[in-house]
Amino acid sequence: MKIVARDIPPRAAWALEQAGVHPLLARLYAARGVRAKDELDDGLGRLLPPAGLKGIDTAARLLADAMAQNKRLVIVADYDCDGATACAVGVRGLRLLGAQQVDYLVPDRVTDGYGLTASIARRVAERGADVLITVDNGIASVDGVAEAKALGLTVVVTDHHLPGPELPAADAIVNPNQPGCTFESKSMAGVGVMFYVLLALRAELRARGIFNAATQPKLDPLLTLVALGTVADVVKLDANNRRLVAQGLKRIRAGQMPAGVAALFTAAGRKAPVATTFDFGFALGPRINAAGRLADMTLGIECLLTDDAGRAAELAGTLDGINRERREIEGGMRDQAMLMAESLFQEDEEPPPAISVFDPDFHEGVVGIVASRIKDKLHRPTFVFAASSAPGKEHELKGSGRSIPGFHLRDALDLVAKRHPGVLLKFGGHAMAAGCTVDADSFDTFEQALAQVAQEWLDAATLTRRIETDGPLSPEYCRADMVDTLHHEVWGQGFAPPTFSEEVQIVSQRLVGEAKNHLSIKLMHQGNPVDAIWFGHTEQLPARVLLAFRLDVNEWKGERKVQFLVEGAQI
Repeated sequence: MKIVARDIPPRAAWALEQAGVHPLLARLYAARGVRAKDELDDGLGRLLPPAGLKGIDTAARLLADAMAQNKRLVIVADYDCDGATACAVGVRGLRLLGAQQVDYLVPDRVTDGYGLTASIARRVAERGADVLITVDNGIASVDGVAEAKALGLTVVVTDHHLPGPELPAADAIVNPNQPGCTFESKSMAGVGVMFYVLLALRAELRARGIFNAATQPKLDPLLTLVALGTVADVVKLDANNRRLVAQGLKRIRAGQMPAGVAALFTAAGRKAPVATTFDFGFALGPRINAAGRLADMTLGIECLLTDDAGRAAELAGTLDGINRERREIEGGMRDQAMLMAESLFQEDEEPPPAISVFDPDFHEGVVGIVASRIKDKLHRPTFVFAASSAPGKEHELKGSGRSIPGFHLRDALDLVAKRHPGVLLKFGGHAMAAGCTVDADSFDTFEQALAQVAQEWLDAATLTRRIETDGPLSPEYCRADMVDTLHHEVWGQGFAPPTFSEEVQIVSQRLVGEAKNHLSIKLMHQGNPVDAIWFGHTEQLPARVLLAFRLDVNEWKGERKVQFLVEGAQI
């Protein structure tokens, strides 16, 4: 473990402070690449224009034509939170703009797999669809799009994933990462792409005289769902994504949100008036994702589509129950998988350069989360496998992997596939997360092959976990109202939440929680007593230690006190 302070460009921090930004925020923003105050303007007028997206004008024309002819539109979604919110944004937005016939279909994680397959295309055609629209998938669906076209469907692909060597032969493709697209924000989530398509469609309908600036429907109520899906999909929060998220948060804090979002806040025990990006990533997102992992994502999408508060509360309660079940399954799997991972090396040894574990009792809907937990603890690229539960695929293992900075997981799988033809039946993904399918008899070969690639690619520096921090925290900022100010801002992937680091004196420490798996700490921070907690950590700390920590507020009997959330320690 190495704790490293971020570089803070002094001139940028000074310029922001001179422009009226709070001194602490000026320092934090400068360290994250912000150079001028106007970059912090989160107004809708500052969003990148839709025209920059390749294919968006064609998509808008096709959809406008279909609506004029009262054709039946069917959205093919994905079974994660980005896919669910993108689907809800598409259905709600198309209806707002006047589409009379809008339906959706979401694949089943186990029986259908990911994306627009040929069988999904046939099911869409059976529903009497004229136009098939993908959200958060489709860029790699060459066969699925070909089947849809053969069945006479018009196909509009909206996606954000990286394309493969061949693009599908869709009637329109809107994806900032497709070849030849000059759109500046390459990190937009699937839900953001669908929102942009709706903006372009509304402009097309204006041009056709169906609306004017005064009569056109407002699309900004959809930004609550755009914000939720963007944060939950852990895409990089570049300036455009931060604006989308900030706009969604503003509306939620003002009480302007779909019934399902309000119900999810209630089910999660979170307060919408003080909503943060953490609520999206750690409270609402997991509850929607749980449906796709263990049940049917239709539950999540219906929760986001309903305007009936009672129905929303019922669906949010169901999702909360599924998420509790997911946590129980994950907890047992995580403990078992961690034991298996730790059995791969002696207590006084370093872990192997990459870790792969499999157990026939693992649940394939949770392998990705468990891989992430092992990766976090051991700081190694990690794959967790479960036996496929798809009919006729019982001899296949489905794996999900998570990586560390400096190890491109999808490229590593590509090299394994080239060195060991036939071992990987299917694979895909990106740098930090990937999935693959292997034959059960090939698991040992895969485990050794991945470890070999990691051995070649990773050095000691990469294998050492680093925590980047914003350096020391002045005692004057260690106040509850300052924590509220920090929580109000938009933080997330690529725009890291503030984390500070300092050498502190440990006064006392004890294990707390039902399983005694959290370390409660009393410490002295620059001469002031502060309470701290380190979740999931059980080892005692020395009397003086360099800690990395985030700020939180602990409320007890009406009193609000600052609490440190420990992220790591350099001993």
